This record gives sequence, structure tokens and C-alpha cells, in this order.
Amino acid sequence: MRCPFCTHEDTQVKDSRPTDDNAAIRRRRICSGCGARFTTFERVQLRELNVTKSNGEREAFDREKLQRSMLVALRKRPIEGSQLDRIVNSIVRQLESLGESDISSRQIGELAMTALEQLDSVAYVRYASVYRDFRGADDFNDFLGKLRMDVP
Repeated sequence: MRCPFCTHEDTQVKDSRPTDDNAAIRRRRICSGCGARFTTFERVQLRELNVTKSNGEREAFDREKLQRSMLVALRKRPIEGSQLDRIVNSIVRQLESLGESDISSRQIGELAMTALEQLDSVAYVRYASVYRDFRGADDFNDFLGKLRMDVP
């Protein structure tokens, strides 16, 4: 593992333990070049996933990008980081279980919105405003109107 501070290629694992949800292994490492300490995570990856964007561009799936986008929607909401980790793990498992290597950004967005809808309504609306590209207050009103109609 290359050191993220000095790019030295010789680092040593000092401590390994599973994460709280047992979905990854957390490793504490130390660089023999500069002595810096850092943490890495090892996760099971069933298959390489590629994302096809709406403009036709393709890129490798980035779990952290998904997590960051959901974290923005959850900012200042009473949701713990471990809950977000479980949701992201669940979405990744769902994507991997589709049996396809190429997935659309639309599929990812829909899974994220479904998860956020069940978790926190404010985060759901925030995520939808970016995902569905709201242009103004009317877009929010339309979306909230549909949301209210869905509530029994």
C-alpha cells in the first residue's frame, strides 16, 4: 500500500479489525518512509461496476462518490454515520446482485432516493432536488405535492 503522504511504497499494517457492521476490515498502517499513520478499509467486491451517465459517458463506480452525495443531503440531519454506511452497503450489494457490470446512473439515483425516502424526508427532498434537477420553487412545490399525495 502506497503512503498517501509521501508516496513511499512500503507500509506496514499495525492493527486490523472488522468494522461495526462486519462489511469491511479496517487496517491501521504506518509508513516506513515518513512514519505517518493512516487507515485503509478492505471490502468485498463481487464484480467491477461501471456507471453509464445520462450523457453516455462511462466511468468506474465509486462507492465514496455515492456516500458523499447522500451525506450532502443528510447534512445537519439526526442520522448517524453508521446508518449511512449500512445504506450505502445495501445499495452496493443491490447493484452487484443485478448481475450486470454496466449500470445506469439513473438506477443508482433511484436506489439512493428510495433509501433516503425511508430514512429521512428532508434528506429525500434535498437529494431529489439535485437528482431531478429542480430549477425553481415550482419544481419543489410539484414534488412536495406528489409526496403529500403518496402519504396516507
